[in-house]
Amino acid sequence: MKLVLQAANGHHPSAQPGAPAAVRAASLEVQAGEQLAIIGPSGAGKTTLLHLMACALRPTAGAVLLDGQDPWRLPRPALQRLRKALFLAPQVPPLPPRQRVVTAVLAGRLPHESLWASLRSLLHPQDLALAHQALAAFDLGDKLFERVDRISGGERQRVGLARALVSQARLWLVDEPLSALDPTRSRHALDALTGAARERGATLVATLHHVDMALAHFPRIVGLRDGAVAFDLPSARVTPAHLQALYAQHLHELGGPADLAPDGLPGGPVPVGMLCR
Repeated sequence: MKLVLQAANGHHPSAQPGAPAAVRAASLEVQAGEQLAIIGPSGAGKTTLLHLMACALRPTAGAVLLDGQDPWRLPRPALQRLRKALFLAPQVPPLPPRQRVVTAVLAGRLPHESLWASLRSLLHPQDLALAHQALAAFDLGDKLFERVDRISGGERQRVGLARALVSQARLWLVDEPLSALDPTRSRHALDALTGAARERGATLVATLHHVDMALAHFPRIVGLRDGAVAFDLPSARVTPAHLQALYAQHLHELGGPADLAPDGLPGGPVPVGMLCR
């Protein structure tokens, strides 16, 4: 799915009336099947930008286009069809605590099923092999029948990502998927996510706190600061100078799974990497 933002403004859902926009005049064009990571310091507007892309927030200025269509101008039936092509993974997946993991994963298919099939799946999960395959991609194959409240926070986060692998969405929007994962799990999760998106031709946009992971796993990096796009570059062209300017006064946030150089930037050369109502 092709995604275009045209000078889009967006306010955080909890913003008070008259508050400044969390995202200001953001313009981006993401081709179908492309993969990019959005980085920036805390409060830069990354989550708000992702929600604009997912049509979870209506832009207060500008426009968001999905495959050339403005979702906010579509009649309801067309809007509902478009929504089925979107998958949004929040940082904290909304998983009912007493639900089985298999049911939580297969919920990724609900937008594409009839009401009767959805109810049947909730009571008696179908496609156990599909759910197991998706979980196994994130090293969770043995958790198929565990209850959600009996797995760790990092495991719940990976269950949320496994939903993407069972969905039929063409645009995957993933918010901070590594926040509860250690470095090894983080690398494995991104390998699984980017590999699955590439195999299916899905467009993948992820917000990431860990800059080194973004540079290593995504071919395109968008830097966001104070709600505005600071740079939009191939990962191979993102330099320490770009990062230092992006994280000015927030250099401590450049830390993460990788070792840091004395100046607070990732050590060594910059690696070559590649919601609607």
